[in-house]
Amino acid sequence: MIRLVKALAASFWSTLAVVVVISAIAIAVVVNAFGLRVAGGLALYFVIWWILLFAVLPFGVRSQAESGEVTAGTEPGAPSAPGLQEKAIWTTLVASVVLVVVTAVFPLAGL
Repeated sequence: MIRLVKALAASFWSTLAVVVVISAIAIAVVVNAFGLRVAGGLALYFVIWWILLFAVLPFGVRSQAESGEVTAGTEPGAPSAPGLQEKAIWTTLVASVVLVVVTAVFPLAGL
């Protein structure tokens, strides 16, 4: 799975395509299976995605000082390779699962 995500995150366009396709599938599932409106599904997915992005950002980050390659004029604590494209794909995968689970739990909460 990790190799697949790395391969899909090779370019900006492939990353964008993966994020859009997976997001559309997740929103289509909650709209059709749980009776959520498209606007409600988009709004809920947007909130979940951004919250999870900030949770995923720190994973696997090595600072320039840790990697031993400090670029002149930058903060040594800045990430040497943040891997934002991979993190966008991981966030999308996790957010899609969370969206389906949250939407499935809505009727139990009376929402």
